[in-house]
Amino acid sequence: MNSIPVVVLAGFLGSGKTTVLNHLLGNRGGTRIGVVVNDFGSIEVDAMAVAGQVGDSMVSLGGGCLCCAVDGSELDAYLEKLADPVHRIDVIVIEASGLAEPQEMVRMLVANENPGVRYGGMVQIVDAAEFDATRARHPETDRHLAVADLVVLNKTDRIDAAERTRIEGALAALCAPGIPVVGADHGRIDPELLFDRRPWTETRGQLSFEDLLAQAHDHDRDHDGDEHADHVHAAYESTEFVSEQALGPRRFIEFLDRRPAGLYRIKGSVYFGVPGHEERYEVHAVGRFLRFAPHPWGRGEPRLTQLVLIGSGTDGPALLRELEDCREPEPWHAAPESMWGVLRYVHRPAEQAPDPDPESDPDPDPDDHPDPEDY
Repeated sequence: MNSIPVVVLAGFLGSGKTTVLNHLLGNRGGTRIGVVVNDFGSIEVDAMAVAGQVGDSMVSLGGGCLCCAVDGSELDAYLEKLADPVHRIDVIVIEASGLAEPQEMVRMLVANENPGVRYGGMVQIVDAAEFDATRARHPETDRHLAVADLVVLNKTDRIDAAERTRIEGALAALCAPGIPVVGADHGRIDPELLFDRRPWTETRGQLSFEDLLAQAHDHDRDHDGDEHADHVHAAYESTEFVSEQALGPRRFIEFLDRRPAGLYRIKGSVYFGVPGHEERYEVHAVGRFLRFAPHPWGRGEPRLTQLVLIGSGTDGPALLRELEDCREPEPWHAAPESMWGVLRYVHRPAEQAPDPDPESDPDPDPDDHPDPEDY
């Protein structure tokens, strides 16, 4: 069974966290999203969107979205409900405010042994216009930023270039090294930075749910005068890499370790071909968060690596050259221990976790490994 990534949205009241969540819901394509919030009122659910009750404290948002109103003690139970294959959920997004400290939620998700879900990264939403005031009112802001995998600097339209540069410098000092900072206004970030958007196929009467949302967005643009409001993807570059030759696991991990801060998302699958590890390794990275998941090849499926890298200000040709340098012409000669760097990022229940020799990785970086003790 494929596990469902769980992405945490964190941020203090007024940062625009709910606005980001609503934007993701309205621009998800055919992706089926499970949403966990602590207040139904914060989600823009109207008669058009609400399709009916699904269970206790859970409602359908239409078109495959489910919404749960929970507290921290109920989180595991509702994740289990959302992971039920009957719902066919593709990704779960948790609005962390009111549920628990973000790092405690991350700890719960990383330690969760439910095979149906896996931690997919923590995104901290920051109010650019109130950055200093928020830190003064909430000193824990610094602690939250320290465990973020991706930071969204929201409301950048309310500050000038000099102030934005100052805040980005402060964030760089507060966050772990290499954590990317994405600028946004009105919570508009490309959903592809967090999850894959699927083509829309379901309909609701004569118009699809997506069509109705698009009409609503067109109406909003007509009133706010921003005709490019939904064109957030224009700020990002996408680089694609395909290789029929296997990649060396150690060289690929080195590439990931030194990836630039502007590289927000990496997705796809990797073929290593190392004896005992010939599976297809799905890779998912949001900011500095990294996870591999091995899956068997489909019947007749070609053994190859296919990656999409999404970022801003990145050098696509240089990234491709680095990936080409990761190629391994004779993977069958590689020692099994060469996979240990990859296996550090494969989620398994505690009793199944591998016990690699620490001497094989002379410079492990625990900050990149989602160990519960790190949070």
